[in-house]
Amino acid sequence: MGSNSKTIVWFRRDLRIEDNPALAAAARDGSVLPVFIWCPKEEAQFFPGRVSRWWMKESLAHLDHSLRSLGAELVFIRAESTLDALLECICATGATKVVFNRLYDPVSLVRDHIIKQKLGELNISVYSYNGDLLYEPWDVCDEKGNAFTTFAAFWDKCLNMQMEPSTLPTPFRLVPATGSFKKFSIGDLGLENESEKPSNALLRRAWSPGWTNANKALMEFVEQHLLDYQQSRVTVGGSSTSLLSPYLHFGELSVRKVFHSVQMKQMLWANEGNIRGCESVTMFLRAIGFREYSRYICFNFPFTHERSLLCNLKYFPWNSDQERFKAWRQGRTGYPMVDAGMRELWATGWTHNRMRVIVASFCVKVLLLHWRWGMKYFWDTLLDADLECDILGWQYISGSLPDGHDLHRLDDPELQGSKYDPEGEYIRQWLPELARLPTEWIHHPWDAPVSVLKAAGVELGSNYPKPIIEIETARDNLTEAICLMQGKAGAEETNCISEVVVDSSEKGGNTESARFNNPESFREPSIPEVVLNGKPSCITGSSRDQRVPSMQHFSNNLLQNGKRPRISVEDRAPDPNVNACYVNTEALSVQEHEADLCSTAESSSAKKQATSSFSFCVPRACSVSSKGKDSLDCESSEVKQPWKEHVDEE
Repeated sequence: MGSNSKTIVWFRRDLRIEDNPALAAAARDGSVLPVFIWCPKEEAQFFPGRVSRWWMKESLAHLDHSLRSLGAELVFIRAESTLDALLECICATGATKVVFNRLYDPVSLVRDHIIKQKLGELNISVYSYNGDLLYEPWDVCDEKGNAFTTFAAFWDKCLNMQMEPSTLPTPFRLVPATGSFKKFSIGDLGLENESEKPSNALLRRAWSPGWTNANKALMEFVEQHLLDYQQSRVTVGGSSTSLLSPYLHFGELSVRKVFHSVQMKQMLWANEGNIRGCESVTMFLRAIGFREYSRYICFNFPFTHERSLLCNLKYFPWNSDQERFKAWRQGRTGYPMVDAGMRELWATGWTHNRMRVIVASFCVKVLLLHWRWGMKYFWDTLLDADLECDILGWQYISGSLPDGHDLHRLDDPELQGSKYDPEGEYIRQWLPELARLPTEWIHHPWDAPVSVLKAAGVELGSNYPKPIIEIETARDNLTEAICLMQGKAGAEETNCISEVVVDSSEKGGNTESARFNNPESFREPSIPEVVLNGKPSCITGSSRDQRVPSMQHFSNNLLQNGKRPRISVEDRAPDPNVNACYVNTEALSVQEHEADLCSTAESSSAKKQATSSFSFCVPRACSVSSKGKDSLDCESSEVKQPWKEHVDEE
């Protein structure tokens, strides 16, 4: 491109000027128009919660200030359609090119592909760059060229691959592209309303959004806390993790810079013989690897935000008890460790990764609530809510990943509390009604003598709830649910076998008899096989990055031959219907008037903005099993409402 070219830089979750590939490329080629487009309608069921929108607003203001210091202001646009907004900018400025950094969640993949396709038809050059990952998800594959489905194999391959240079140079000057079109102030975007401001003001005491603040946080962590990371991360109170995940989610911090900064420290410690430091770095880099893996899974298996990667939960009899879901959300389960974590989450938008694992496990394994309920609530309330990381975390807990928790595994929150909060300091901070309870009873107040409870001012069932369910009862319920699930799966397999017609006159009895004796041939494939490097491809990186596996391709293969489909990169023609990414074989339902299942993080005005054809479904009326527990044989009804594990995933 010549120096007179005009380029639109479309900012999304890459709110930084340092190591920003799209911005760096545009700055080299001529004048630029930095644009941020807020389209609530397109956010659909993944409309951000209050704390996420607060962080976004603060970070955008910070980025705008930085861009102005370089010579070009950030243009804010609120629109009904991102594509229409980009076209308006193109017409107003005469721009001939649009650049952006890639996103890998299923909603963004489909939207970005459509935008590339439409702009390409108008002879507008569109380039996308990797500003979010160490490695592109189509570049990491096993020896057969297939996508990995276990983290250990994936991360081992990544660590042995060549990595791009640490960072790109920061532009020292930007030439602004001018044009006449409607501009909005950051307040006009509607990311924060008046009713949310008092609560958001509290967030400023603990957090400082913005890319320069992100760099300060990284430097402080590497120099002061990284050495003790392996040991301190098991403590759930205080700043025992890196606290970098919000910065990484909004792209204020380059993951490449984080990786190389930590790796350099490891090299220094290795030369000094500092084993403790090297082990901490390995553990932290593994956490970075989980973030990479979450994008990798969502790109190659874009159905995972709606259904499990494994099909083992297809017949799981999920509980649809909305009162239990409400008690879990509000931190009123009667289990102090769980309740403290949920109250911290609601009050601050944040909780330690170990706490996220504990409360998620309780939700799925003890209360038998669908993992998508919990994932949605995390999306609504977490400051660092990240769709891909949340998907990975919740499916990991529910046993629907090949290397996830065993479905039979049920962790006792009392034992978890004794392990990760041995003195009960974390519980006392978030459950003041238990603050005077002796450490001996803090994790199981129901066992405390009446005299101890009375002295501590605790009245079970009054100012603190009794356990919502006994752990042993929950363990029995989980075992029974698994048996019911396996029974239904076995019945379907038997029915499938009985429908096969044997015609021994044409083919003889041996082949068909072998099929009857081999039930595996009738099983639904656990994970579709995705071919990343099966044969030479003529597709270039710039055009291949937004090609997503079509859900119709998956279902057609399954219905026609019952075999595991193989999807190559060349086959990834996006379905023009955005709903293709919303296939849901574990559909849930709820009455629209059930207010308790509405997003707890949104304002009422935000809810109105978020309504669209996409909907998140939760259970309503379900059949009852032999012991009276609700199962997931539900009628369908929808409520149109919007739902992380942070970087310290374990």
